Amino acid sequence: MMITLDRVGKAYQTRQGTTHAVGEVNLEIAAGEFVSIVGPSGCGKSTLLNMIAGFLPPTTGQIRVDGRVVDGQVPPALGYIFQKDTLLPWFSVKKNVALGLKFQGVPAARIASRVAELLELGHLTAFADAFPHQLSGGMRRRVALLMSLAVEPRILLLDEPFGALDTHTKTHLHRELMEIWRKLGQTVVLVTHDLDEAILLSDRVVVLSGPPSRVLLDERIAIPHPRDVFTLRETPQFVTHVQSLWSVLGQQFRAAA
Repeated sequence: MMITLDRVGKAYQTRQGTTHAVGEVNLEIAAGEFVSIVGPSGCGKSTLLNMIAGFLPPTTGQIRVDGRVVDGQVPPALGYIFQKDTLLPWFSVKKNVALGLKFQGVPAARIASRVAELLELGHLTAFADAFPHQLSGGMRRRVALLMSLAVEPRILLLDEPFGALDTHTKTHLHRELMEIWRKLGQTVVLVTHDLDEAILLSDRVVVLSGPPSRVLLDERIAIPHPRDVFTLRETPQFVTHVQSLWSVLGQQFRAAA
């Protein structure tokens, strides 16, 4: 599904007056594309993601998904992975993964087969009956991803899903996410503070300014898929993208210091 942001802005009313979180953002994301959004803390990255998801209406401008206007209404076929763990602690892995399908009224036999497919895809078949407290942080993130994929979304929004993980776990999850994306072909938008992560995973990386945010740089990552997440950082192409993006992003970090 194609996502279009046309002069999108977001302002909040506070006791001190009007706070402009997002200035004027223009962005187009093609169907099946993986785009990451980076920028300094407080620049409105998550706000932008929540507007795409329909959780917040834009104050100005328009968001469209496949030509349909999104204005505070959740688009169909959407998956969202939040920063915080959203697993139900009293449900097993397989019951957590099945939750969205049950809400949709999918027949029990279809739920069982779909959950089995997803657990195999996420390398979690052996943990189907485990509970969240018995899983590592990385495994819990994998379960969260499978929960979003269960309803077969055509758009997947990721709000810093790997931020709290160690480098080793994060790298393995990067590989699994890319494998899943290449198999299923969703349109993916990732918000992250990790520039390396953005380059490793994305077709494009968008750099936002400090608030009120606007697009400073929209860079296509000229590295073909499939990518080896364990060795890509060592390549000249990766280093070139780091230098190009950091030349803009670093200025924003210095300005916000």
